Parts: sequence; C-alpha cells; structure tokens
Amino acid sequence: MSNSRRRRFSPSWPLTVGAVLLCAVFIRLGFWQWGRGDARQAQWTEFSRGADEAVALDARGIDTVPRFQRVTVVGQFDAEHQFLLDNRSHDGRPGYEVLTPLDRPDGRIALVDRGWVPFTGSRAKLPNVAFMSHGSVMVTGRADDLPVAGLALGRAAPTLEGGWPKVTSYPTMNELSAALARPLEPRMVLLDANEPDGYVRDWHPPGMQPIRHWAYAVQWWAFAVVILIFWAVVGRTKV
Repeated sequence: MSNSRRRRFSPSWPLTVGAVLLCAVFIRLGFWQWGRGDARQAQWTEFSRGADEAVALDARGIDTVPRFQRVTVVGQFDAEHQFLLDNRSHDGRPGYEVLTPLDRPDGRIALVDRGWVPFTGSRAKLPNVAFMSHGSVMVTGRADDLPVAGLALGRAAPTLEGGWPKVTSYPTMNELSAALARPLEPRMVLLDANEPDGYVRDWHPPGMQPIRHWAYAVQWWAFAVVILIFWAVVGRTKV
C-alpha cells in the first residue's frame, strides 16, 4: 500500500492573517522607497541643471536663486572666523567641512563651504585651515542649504565663547550667526572645485543615489512575493 497522501490547500487563519499583514507592510515599504528614489532623482536633476553658467548675484541674496544654482559672489573672506562642520566624510574617511564667512560689499555675509579636510586623529588637534585673505575676490560655487541631521542627538551648535575655528555639527544658520555675532545669509555657497583657497570638493545632492532607493523598493516587493510563496506551500495539508 502506498504511503503517499494527497494534499489540499487549507491554510490556517493565523497563517493567512500573518501573511497578509507582512505582505502589506513589505509592499508599503517598497512604495515608500520608490517614492524616495523619485524624490532623489528630482534633486539630482535639479543639481545637474544648476551646473549651467554661473549667475552673478551682484546685490541679490543667495536665497533669491534656486538651490544648487551656480553663482558668482564678490566679497572678502573673513579668515579669522571660520567654522569646522563636524561629522562629514569623504570616501569613508571622517573629517570636517570648512565654512568661511565672505563679507559682501552690500553688507551681507555669505558662508562659503571651502571643502573637506580629514580628521587629525584627535579632537584636541584641529586641522590647520588658516589662509591669507586676498582682499576682494570673486567666488564661484553652488547655492545650497546647510546639511540637516537625521537625529537631534547629532546636532551641536558652535560655542559662543573661545577661539576660532569653532567646531559644530549640523548647526542652523541662526546658531552660526550667533557665534559670529553677525547675521549670515540663509544659504551658503559650495565652492567650485577649480576655485582657489579650497580643499576636497566633490559636491553632490545629499543622501543616497536614486537607484539605491529603487533597488531597496524591489527588495521589499521581493520579500512580499517570498511570503506569498511560503503561505502557499505551508498552507497545503495532507488528506
């Protein structure tokens, strides 16, 4: 007599409810990641458009042009009062970005990100970012916002006392203005890679590339398919 028995599809209700809930969560996460990819793609497209011919700001503020737009700004660097933006990495290496005020002829003060410098290995020894001011200069770069921390715990405003440069992590422009004791423009300038007086400059939009978000979306949807297959296999019982 054969020991083989027929099977019929009869999944239990707890198994079915669990499979439905997990599939719904995975599908929702997939659409969320896909939407983030679309948003990143819009940023990268905007960043690419901003690479066109630089716009001379003249007496206009940096916030009068779109984000990532290349601009030219005339002014004089304030080399005595600089900020070191902490928790910035390049090729996986920790370091700082150097933010230097630029005194404009109309009285405005623009903050110029002169690029990335490596961590010295000790918080007690800051990198040497001193340079000689050349009088009036024309700076070319992209209009951008200060980086924003994902968690409030990663933020550290610059101290109001003590010497310069001041180390800070994900500050607001108001906090930088308070430390400088002078108002700064609401946006900064990312110094072009071919401009003098700069460090490592490999500018790109913040966050991951769009394709990585889309890949994560496909992974979440694949998990939903796996759950469905598992439910279909386990739900078959012998009769």
